Amino acid sequence: MNEIGELLRTTRESSGVSLEEASGDLEIKTLILENIEDGNIGCFKDIFALKQNIYDYAKYLGLEPDKIIDDFNEYLFEYTSKIPLEDIEKAMKEKQKDEIVSDKIVSPYTNSTRNVNSKIILAIIIALGVLVLLVIFWSVRQLAADNMATNMVSYVDSRNR
Repeated sequence: MNEIGELLRTTRESSGVSLEEASGDLEIKTLILENIEDGNIGCFKDIFALKQNIYDYAKYLGLEPDKIIDDFNEYLFEYTSKIPLEDIEKAMKEKQKDEIVSDKIVSPYTNSTRNVNSKIILAIIIALGVLVLLVIFWSVRQLAADNMATNMVSYVDSRNR
């Protein structure tokens, strides 16, 4: 990465372009271009954005951007292949733990979606239960009223005979 950064710096300086001018033309922060030229890969969280910035910078300086990106990819391969397998496994396990924990983290300003969903479901079940009880009560009253009307008609009918 240092070689890539040095190539970009010497090309920029030999062209007579200042870092601020390149930053303005490319709409990339000066600090980012400085870190690219210094080879500070650790300053970047997003490798894909870094690659795009290197590509744009190389193209701006009239270099072959595809070749520089190939060199960068080789550097990344060498850099990442030196990471011990145990460290990679450890990082993967920590990431999995973080993903599990992130499912449980809830903002103090909002309710958990699980709690809200369970509360809504409980309210719907209670409302349906009350509705069913009302329908049953109404049906029983109707049957009782119909039975009473039938008894009255029978009573009046039997008196008239």
